[in-house]
Amino acid sequence: MSADGLVSAAASAEEQAFEAGLRPRTLTEFVGQRKVREQLSIMLEGAQARGRPPDHVLLSGPPGLGKTSLAMIIAEELAVPLRMTSGPAIERAGDLVAILTALSPGEVLFLDEIHRIARPAEELLYAAMEDFRVDVILGKGPGATAIPLDVAPFTLVGATTRSGLLTGPLRDRFGFTAHLDFYAPDELARVLTRSAGLLGVSLTEDGAAEVAGRSRGTPRIANRLLRRVRDYAEVRADGVVTRDVARAALRIYDVDGLGLDRLDRAVLEALVGRFGGGPVGLTTLAVSVGEEPETVEDVAEPFLLRAGLLIRTSRGRVATPAAFEHLGLEPIAEPLGRSQAPLFPDTGLLAEGGLLSGDGLLTESGALPDGGMLPDGS
Repeated sequence: MSADGLVSAAASAEEQAFEAGLRPRTLTEFVGQRKVREQLSIMLEGAQARGRPPDHVLLSGPPGLGKTSLAMIIAEELAVPLRMTSGPAIERAGDLVAILTALSPGEVLFLDEIHRIARPAEELLYAAMEDFRVDVILGKGPGATAIPLDVAPFTLVGATTRSGLLTGPLRDRFGFTAHLDFYAPDELARVLTRSAGLLGVSLTEDGAAEVAGRSRGTPRIANRLLRRVRDYAEVRADGVVTRDVARAALRIYDVDGLGLDRLDRAVLEALVGRFGGGPVGLTTLAVSVGEEPETVEDVAEPFLLRAGLLIRTSRGRVATPAAFEHLGLEPIAEPLGRSQAPLFPDTGLLAEGGLLSGDGLLTESGALPDGGMLPDGS
C-alpha cells in the first residue's frame, strides 16, 4: 500500500485477510460503540431465551469502524454459522435464491454494501426477510409460473456506508438498526493496545496515544499505522513503539499530527497559499493539486470537513481559520473572494428617485453637481 493510502478507510483483500486475526470474537472484546454493543447484547440474549433467530440487523456508518466485526460477533454469540457476501456480488435474483435456499436454520447472512444489491434481488429479499420464502418464476409471459420455496429461518445482517441510498421498503424490514460513530482517541488507544498484544508489538502508553491521535477516529487506520510504526521500531529503533518513535515513523510516511496525508495537505496548501483561503471551485482546486475532482471530493474532503479545516459553500471551497493555524499561518481576516464588491461602486439609488455619485447627489433631471448633464444628454 502506498503512503497516500495509509489513512484510507478502505481495505484491500490482503488487508482484510490480515484483519481477520485482529477482529474481536465477542461483544465484551469489542472496543467502542458502547450503546450499540449494549443494544445488541439485549437483543441477542432475548432471542436466545425465546429460541428464535433475532431480528434482522442493519449496520450503517463509514468504512473501517467494525460493521463486519459485529456481524461475526453476532454469529459467534448465537453459536450459528456465518455466510458472507456483498451487494455488488448479487447481480441477479437467481444469485440470491441460491444463497438463501442453502442457508441452515438460524444461520446469519452478512450482506455487505447492501445498498448496491440489484433491484430484482432486493424485491426477492423482501419476502425472504418477512415470510422466509422466495418465489421462483419459471417461464415467461402468460405461461410463467411462480413456485414458492421455503427458506430456513435466518438473520440478515446488512452493512452499508451510505444508508441514504437504501430504499424505504428494504430499510423498514430491519428490526434493529444502528449507526456506528467515529472513535474517540482513548478508545483507539485501547484498540491499539489490544492489537499490539496480538501482534507481539511492544507499545507504550504514550506511543499508543500518539498513533491514536493520527488515526482519524477509525480502528482500521489505527491498526494499519501500528504495523508501519512497528516496522520502523524494529528497523531503526530498539523495537519499542514510544511517542518519539511513532512520530519519527509517521513523519516518514507523511502522516501529520491530525492524521492528514500528502493529498490532504496539498489541498489545504493550495486553498490557502494560491487562493487566499477561497472560495474556489472543486475543479480548479483539483487541477492545482494535480488530481481528479472525484479524488479530491471523495478522498480528501470528507476528513477535512469533519476536522473543521474546510467548508463547502455555494461559491466553492473555503479554508477555515483552523486550516491556517494547522499550516502555521495567520488566518486572513477576509479571505480572497469572501466579500463581494457592491453592484454600483460609484453610484446608488436613493429613496426619492435621485442618484448618488462619487461626487454627490444627482438631481431627478440628471443634472450633475457642476451643472453638467449625463453622458446620454438627458
